Amino acid sequence: MSSILASTATNMTSNSLRMMERSMDFLWAKQAAHLDNVANAETPGYKVKTVTFEERFRAKLRQARAEAVRLRTNPRAEYRKTIEKTGWTVIEDDEITRMDENGVNVTEQSLEAIRTAYQMQYTLQAISSDLSTLRAAITG
Repeated sequence: MSSILASTATNMTSNSLRMMERSMDFLWAKQAAHLDNVANAETPGYKVKTVTFEERFRAKLRQARAEAVRLRTNPRAEYRKTIEKTGWTVIEDDEITRMDENGVNVTEQSLEAIRTAYQMQYTLQAISSDLSTLRAAITG
C-alpha cells in the first residue's frame, strides 16, 4: 500500500500538478497583459501585448515524447524536463488600428480577460481536485 501511495504522490507532484502550475503561471501573465492593454487603451503609440505559451508547450511535449521513443525511455522524465524548461512569452503586436498608433480594442481585450478568468477558475478547480485525491490517498 505504501508503494502505491508513494507512486501516486510522485506522479501527482511530478507532472500533472507541475503542468497545472505552469498553466496558472501562464494564465496569470496572460490576464496581466489583457488588463495592461485595457489600462493603456488611450496611450498613443501603445502596442498590444499578447502572451503565448500553449502552442509552444504542446510542440515541446510532442518533441519530448518523440525523444523518449527514440531513446526507448519512459516519457515521464522527458515530460518533466519539458514542463520545467518551457515558459510563456510576451509579444507586442504591431497591428495599428487608430491614428494615434494605439492597437487596443477594449472590447476584445475585456472579453479575453473574462475568458482567461474562466480558464484560471477551471485550472484552480483541477488543482484542488488533484490535491483532494492525494489527500484522500494519504488519509485513507
